Amino acid sequence: MKKLENHFEHFLFTSRWLVAPVYLALVISLVVLMIKAGKQLWELVINIWVADGNTIITGVLSIVDVSLIMNLLIIIIFSGYENFVSKMEELHEHTDRPDWMGHIGFTDLKLKLIGSIVAISGVELLKTFMSISANNINTEQLAWMVGIHLTFVLSGVLYALTDRLTNKH
Repeated sequence: MKKLENHFEHFLFTSRWLVAPVYLALVISLVVLMIKAGKQLWELVINIWVADGNTIITGVLSIVDVSLIMNLLIIIIFSGYENFVSKMEELHEHTDRPDWMGHIGFTDLKLKLIGSIVAISGVELLKTFMSISANNINTEQLAWMVGIHLTFVLSGVLYALTDRLTNKH
């Protein structure tokens, strides 16, 4: 019976590799986002002489938004892989290895995720404010966006507070 238990536990432990293709999909998503940022930059460059200030700022904010999402994906890919699949032992001495890599636990990952969502939501809200007349945004839509953003902010603060209180004991 103990042998069956050991085989089953080994099978469960090995099943963590089923997550690895998801991390590959996230890497491919980085390429898609890079293309989107390149497209946005190209549109900014070719329209630089005819676009007004708000259009330029909104375009730059779109690139900032993509950058925030890509940074979030990097954190999720590296820390998720190291926390749930396998350690990247060979890369521990690499000169370009980020300092946080290998030190972010699941709780830290969730806090970074929430913080990134708040930042992304804030950028989206700012983009909406910058182009409010061009996009025909009504007050109800704007109120929903502000409400959702404040919900993200409040959720992030409450989660961080809960985490801090939990770790004090």
